[in-house]
Amino acid sequence: MKRVEATGKSVEEAVRKSLVTLGASEDRVKVTVLEQPSKGLFGLIGAKEARVQVELLPDGVDHAVAFLQEVTDAMHSTVEIERDDGADEVLISLSGANLGMLIGRRGQTLDALQYLTNIVANRHSDRHLRIVLDAEQFRKRRRETLEALSDRMALRAAKTRKDIVLEPMSASERKIIHAKLQGHPQVRTYSQGDEPNRCVVIAIK
Repeated sequence: MKRVEATGKSVEEAVRKSLVTLGASEDRVKVTVLEQPSKGLFGLIGAKEARVQVELLPDGVDHAVAFLQEVTDAMHSTVEIERDDGADEVLISLSGANLGMLIGRRGQTLDALQYLTNIVANRHSDRHLRIVLDAEQFRKRRRETLEALSDRMALRAAKTRKDIVLEPMSASERKIIHAKLQGHPQVRTYSQGDEPNRCVVIAIK
């Protein structure tokens, strides 16, 4: 856990300095007063500043990272875990060798692990957290593949004047297709079927 020590003319001032250093709010830390301030003789001789130790408490994402570390350790995988806090979501990226088992077929294992990671994070958080889990930039590469597929299938539908039904996809992947073809001049998209066999239809306008 991250902790810092700071001094100040008062305990409050020392704590404020620590919060700035940690980049945290007071409700996210544990404060230990190591030394109370004293004015000394005549307010000059032997005067001492307050000294505090401020420890950053783990948040939901910290618990999520610890959970992922336990999972990868159990799989005997050497994985580096990086965290990137955004405004609306937290991206946790995994990197290392032989991550195919963590990704699974079309990212199904990665999606399942992301679901569990979100459960762990929100169980230890007082606010809702949205965590996106990625491994070796799989999600970026998958997005690019799906967007290219969208363009090809939209072109085929426009040429043949026939609707095209894509293979079943997860909700997040269907969203990529819908977003890519939104506003297309010749086709529209909608989803049909029940999970886990729900799929995107590219239809002629």
